[in-house]
Amino acid sequence: MEQSTKELRLIRESPDLDVAHLMADLARALAGTGPALGFGDVAVTQVSRNISVVIATSGSTGRRKEVGLSASALLASAAAANKNLGAHLGQVWSLLLPLTHVAGVNVLVRSLELGTLPIDLRHTSNYPKADFTAIVPTQLFRALNGDEKLLGHLQRCKKILVGGAALTSDQAEAAQSNGLAIIPTYGMTETSGGCVYDGYPLEGVQLRIVDGVIQIKGPTLATTYLNDAEKWHDSLNDGWFVTNDLGEYRSGRLHVLGRSDDVIVTGGEKVSLREVEESLSQRFPQTQFCAFVVKDDEWGDALHVALAPTALPTDEEIATHLNSTLGPAAKPKGIIRLSEIPRTEIGKVDSLALASLVKLDG
Repeated sequence: MEQSTKELRLIRESPDLDVAHLMADLARALAGTGPALGFGDVAVTQVSRNISVVIATSGSTGRRKEVGLSASALLASAAAANKNLGAHLGQVWSLLLPLTHVAGVNVLVRSLELGTLPIDLRHTSNYPKADFTAIVPTQLFRALNGDEKLLGHLQRCKKILVGGAALTSDQAEAAQSNGLAIIPTYGMTETSGGCVYDGYPLEGVQLRIVDGVIQIKGPTLATTYLNDAEKWHDSLNDGWFVTNDLGEYRSGRLHVLGRSDDVIVTGGEKVSLREVEESLSQRFPQTQFCAFVVKDDEWGDALHVALAPTALPTDEEIATHLNSTLGPAAKPKGIIRLSEIPRTEIGKVDSLALASLVKLDG
């Protein structure tokens, strides 16, 4: 059967391809002269002609979406990012992120705009100099805690975008004291990645907060969910994408307070998972913490805490601190100690894996 002139063939791009081939395929997809590209676990094989790239996302909760992005959205994002950073033709990005995530794909698109190939550093321990890069907080943590080669690479970069997960104030301070020019970013696949830099929207992006929830509008918005167009339609409010994140303005700058769905009800009391993590991180800065939920007949949402590495603080110190700062409801029903917090490819905590560990232990 002949393919409709209104549709494009989509090929699932292998992340194992060398960067030169990836860039060539991406350039053709964005120009509309080649097939659309799928990154990650993409099931669709054809898309409408206004979609150039499809990125599959599942995050940490397992809710899978196939996000369709137009060439205009990706190029608008790249142009605004490079302009914000003061990047110009001939300068070079390094690729430290997986191409199953929009942040990795964005490095390729920004490089196309600058007329250069990014330096592929996804599977190496040797780090040549680059002008710009993008990382997640987990990579920043590793650079600041023993990975001297990665730290040196970041120190030589003019600007470093940090996104994909929340950046703690302690990490930000440590980065600055180590000479790292970090820029915390906020965004999601649906906004072609980071669209807010250091609390301010990129050129063309509009923000508003309605009932405490962040909404975003602008040229970088996605086109649809290929596997759930109805859900995409429901996510829009008169052209504004309604996120799942809570935020507020402080002196004109956006501050993300956490996800609207990170507030749990345990024993009839509300507890914010993000507040638990931030409180513990401030008290015990050398340890990584994750607060997560396990469904429980008695408590409804039973609060658990995972920490890595497995050393101090003790369970009693954790419980005492949370009780005194956030109240009795924030005392965890369980604490697990791991050599490393399980994370998705992009560095988000894998809450499903943590809950599974608790159930296996039980």
